Amino acid sequence: MEVSMTLWVLTIVGLAALIAVDFFIGRKPHDVSIKEAGIWTGVWIALACVFGLGLLVFGGGRPAGEFFAGFITEKSLSVDNLFVFVLIMAKFAVPSQYQQRVLLIGVLIALVLRAIFIAAGAAILASFSWVFYLFGAFLIWTAWKLIQEARADEQDEEYEENKLLKAVERRFGVADRYHGTKLWIQQNGKRVMTPMLVVMLAIGTTDVLFALDSIPAIFGLTQDPYIVFTANAFALMGLRQLYFLIGGLLKKLVHLSYGLSIILGFIGVKLVLHALHESGVHVPEISIPVSLGVICAVLVVTTITSLRASRKQAAAEAEDPRADGAEKDSVGA
Repeated sequence: MEVSMTLWVLTIVGLAALIAVDFFIGRKPHDVSIKEAGIWTGVWIALACVFGLGLLVFGGGRPAGEFFAGFITEKSLSVDNLFVFVLIMAKFAVPSQYQQRVLLIGVLIALVLRAIFIAAGAAILASFSWVFYLFGAFLIWTAWKLIQEARADEQDEEYEENKLLKAVERRFGVADRYHGTKLWIQQNGKRVMTPMLVVMLAIGTTDVLFALDSIPAIFGLTQDPYIVFTANAFALMGLRQLYFLIGGLLKKLVHLSYGLSIILGFIGVKLVLHALHESGVHVPEISIPVSLGVICAVLVVTTITSLRASRKQAAAEAEDPRADGAEKDSVGA
């Protein structure tokens, strides 16, 4: 798909306008209700669908199919990010009324960093087609790692600050408490960061780690930088509202890691087949409609089996009072 510089500029300006509207609406710190989160989640998904339909009308079926496949993949992978966001919020004890501001700025930082990743990835793929082999192998390895982590069933997860964040904290210092939505304050004659800025940086930089698998995954569905960028943008920009909407349901998605591992493994195989095809080897390639169907089917099955497993576990705990008592004892401890 040929994309002019004018279209790139208009797209970036349009996304910036949407971010500005989102910031204006959520500028006042407040607790986000399920109703508000649900409405805005629907709005962001609707905007993504409108954009996809625009690609269908002006670009044809292939760009539209690639966008929807990429958007759904990135959206499903971003749900996995929410688990870590919950840990970060708990680690820094972020007051509930400030969480929406933290997520807005954190996601904005993540979007800028991902744009850099996408530009670098597109340049590398354009120059070295053998990188498809590396991307494919990396996704297959990541899929296997996800399965191992899911089977380990680690319950006591805790967020650990990365080395970059720790270095920034040592360099500038951190205030001992939140000061509203302020990011910097004067303390003992020195300008220091507030915990608000630290947690924003934590969410933004942590998302880079998730980009290590999500960016190769979407390049496995399309090599068009414009579609890769817009699919990532729409997936990330609705992440804040999705956090408040399904935050309480995350623990019920017990099979999510298995579903994501299947998707990443599938795209990894697709990348390897594409690389072989580019090298002149006669192998079948997986089409976008097939990719879209497999991704949607895996997500639907994963959600259904997760909810069923969660209901069975809840019923078993209700029938066994000893298990409930043991759980309360562990919480007390």
